[in-house]
Amino acid sequence: MRRHLPALCCIAAILTALPVLAEDGKRPFTIPDLYKVETPSHLELSPDGNWLVYDLKTTDLPRGTSNLDLYRVGTSGKGPRRLTWTEDFSESEPVFSPDGKRLAFVAKRGDQKHAQIWLMDVAGGEAHTLTRISTGVSDLLWSPDGRHIAFTSSVYPECGADDDCNSKRAETREKGPLAAHLADDLLYRHWNSWSDGKVVHVLVAEVETGDVRDLTPGATAAPAWSLGGERGYTFSPDGMQLCYTRNGDPAKTHAWSTNTDLWIVPVDPDDDDLTRKAVNITAENRAWDGAPRYSPDGRYIAYRRQELAGFEADLLRLVIYDRDTAQIRVVTPGLDDWVEGFEWLADGSGIVFTSPFEGKTPLYRVGLKDGKIEKLVEFAYLDDFALSPDGRWAYALRRSIEAPGEVWKLDLSKKKAPERLTFHNLDLEQEVDIRPAETLWVDSADGHRIQVFIVKPHGFDPSKKYPLVFNVHGGPQGMWADSFRGDWQVYPGAGYVVAFPNPHGSTGQGQAFTAQISGDWGGLVFDDLMKVVDALEELPYIDGDRLGAMGWSYGGYMMNWFQGHTDRFACLASMMGIFDLRSFYLSTEELWFPEWDLGLPWSSEHYVTWNPAEAVSSFKTPQLIVTGERDFRVPYTQGLMAFTALRRNGVPARLIVLPDAGHWPGWYEMALYYTAHLDWFHRWLGGDPAPWSVEAFVDNAVFNSKTGERIDGAVKTE
Repeated sequence: MRRHLPALCCIAAILTALPVLAEDGKRPFTIPDLYKVETPSHLELSPDGNWLVYDLKTTDLPRGTSNLDLYRVGTSGKGPRRLTWTEDFSESEPVFSPDGKRLAFVAKRGDQKHAQIWLMDVAGGEAHTLTRISTGVSDLLWSPDGRHIAFTSSVYPECGADDDCNSKRAETREKGPLAAHLADDLLYRHWNSWSDGKVVHVLVAEVETGDVRDLTPGATAAPAWSLGGERGYTFSPDGMQLCYTRNGDPAKTHAWSTNTDLWIVPVDPDDDDLTRKAVNITAENRAWDGAPRYSPDGRYIAYRRQELAGFEADLLRLVIYDRDTAQIRVVTPGLDDWVEGFEWLADGSGIVFTSPFEGKTPLYRVGLKDGKIEKLVEFAYLDDFALSPDGRWAYALRRSIEAPGEVWKLDLSKKKAPERLTFHNLDLEQEVDIRPAETLWVDSADGHRIQVFIVKPHGFDPSKKYPLVFNVHGGPQGMWADSFRGDWQVYPGAGYVVAFPNPHGSTGQGQAFTAQISGDWGGLVFDDLMKVVDALEELPYIDGDRLGAMGWSYGGYMMNWFQGHTDRFACLASMMGIFDLRSFYLSTEELWFPEWDLGLPWSSEHYVTWNPAEAVSSFKTPQLIVTGERDFRVPYTQGLMAFTALRRNGVPARLIVLPDAGHWPGWYEMALYYTAHLDWFHRWLGGDPAPWSVEAFVDNAVFNSKTGERIDGAVKTE
């Protein structure tokens, strides 16, 4: 086993804690710098194509607070201009009215206990609230005729849009002497919350009166779960019809069924029986259908489709439904990578979409008649985009490994270079060394090439050797992308080389490459990872005695797999990681995932062959474990079991349990995540120490929440 370096001595720790300026005069990236990054989201284009609105997230690390405000920027480059100025309340999810004169947004202001729809004039003036419902609102969509604003809300099915009914039910549960969860079927909890009898429905508010109606009544969620966070409903161009998603299978099967269909319903029915009025237009497909979008002329509905029932990582195809003939046609039959975000061209001649490819998300256009697919722009990673009315420009939320997210203008005719429209992070970019990445390709055992991103440390000296942090992604069907992320900057700022590979199971390299990992969790993908580490060790600047590895979700599983199958790492760090496959299956919520990838635990050998818990006797590498009590995807007991196994076998380990965290902790909890990792890597790999101790952070002694000042003694010393 590789030797483990002791913690640095006091003098060395003090020296490494001092800022070292790079040749360009910038200082190293730190944890506090990450929370100076301002992040735009929910990009919306005005109907005339002249303005973009978005919400911008800012955080105050010392006080543990965050805020969202609305901004506007001209598509010609004018601005940006801040539209909301509330310090204690956030505004988000802006949407233009069809005439472009008003904005609707989500906010919880004053004495409101739940988020509501607010309206404001684009020309200026005070905003006013449209809704006052106890179940809250999210995911706004203004109808094309301007009469309605649709939104989602978790309601009791028997109450629907009757808010008195919903509020009385909720108040009785919340204020009663007994707290209990009750379930008769599976999928009784999801991600980080219990259903407790509630389901998500699409409601509509009348813009003139504020009256609210339920358009998707029933005992099951509508819209159904999504594969990419996209909206699961849309209005027809005339505003008279709503298309939404719902799983029409019996509720008792929903925990293992990925079947989601498109349903259509009139917005203004001549009676109240919307359940009877709803029509399933994709019933023939037993797999997932979602993200519907009407064509500008209303004839077609475009959507994303999978064909393998039960497989959430099946190829996502772009499909259109002809409302005149009820015929369905795949418009991307030759594309072997997933279709992600998409938008119709204004003239209806085609669709522009993103698709992952080797760590990036290029924009493509497919013609409706000829089916020709053309790559338009490849520009790192696009989180969202909107098309200009003439189809020449795309306005995108773009980020890359060395650049935080900003709003950009992209020329789809390829005549002009990308133009940056916002500069929210410019001061930070000029002050701090935000590191770029290099790409390494490594041959796998079956002849494929494995993509590896490498970020070198601040002040990199090619004549020196550096410790390595090797990061395995989750999913497992996903990919590391050319996108800004704290891990890619915090650790290089502390003196580490960071490498993150896309082995078998990753997206962006063809569907066969993605699908290979099913049934083979610790086989070829493990070989890929070891070959990548072999190649990294051959680099002259990597110290082979100071290798660390980390991973989240499936990546956390791989850390537990590493424990029993390699001793080449000096330390490991597992976040929300699977330890025992049998107990994981019996306690997670979405059963379709383990059933497709592994089968049923009482009839499949995969639960033995690929189970990290089977190799506990070989565990010997020091390991950090971070988990959340509200993580229902990988229940936190998986982390407890791994920690017990390590400590009972005398292996150094540290356990951090976040009581309020789900599978994705909140932003402030992530500050502890980075602190704990730097502390662990410093202890076993010898990089720079964390800026303050984990103990001080856990005890809330790092910052004074009243003054926002750092408390004396909170900074860690050796």
